Amino acid sequence: MSATDGLTRGMDVIDMGAPLSVPVGGATLGRIFNVLREPIDNLGPVDNSTTFPIHRSVPAFIQLDTKLSIFETGIKVVDLLAPYRRGGKIGLFEGAGVGKTVLIMELINNIAKAHEGVSVFGGLQPARSGNLLAIWLVLIKFQTHLACSKDVGEGAGKPRFT
Repeated sequence: MSATDGLTRGMDVIDMGAPLSVPVGGATLGRIFNVLREPIDNLGPVDNSTTFPIHRSVPAFIQLDTKLSIFETGIKVVDLLAPYRRGGKIGLFEGAGVGKTVLIMELINNIAKAHEGVSVFGGLQPARSGNLLAIWLVLIKFQTHLACSKDVGEGAGKPRFT
């Protein structure tokens, strides 16, 4: 999953025999992985053999909670002006230096403390803010799953359309 420069039609490829999958479970909490599910936090290998494919079937409609409720983040400006829906996904798109990484760190902090939850963060982070987030999460040992792509321009960060 490195840069796609030089790839051409008709090149030989290797079938890995299975879909791209990620490790899951308690052994992955507080760890940082690249897109190839290799730990990149210098804490050694992950003692976990349970993996899930990154593309799975969605839950049946009957399994979904259709009750609308707001997720209280503990960040007053977010809760008032742009509240997040409980059970939803959050996307942060903004220019450089406006505080996206700080907001993410505060969300992870509040979720861990107030809601006793587990945060899952998957991002296309620039090296500077990605490293800052990774160091912060490792130092405080939050119950967080973190997966980052190296750079938006590389093949691993390209979106999948179905």
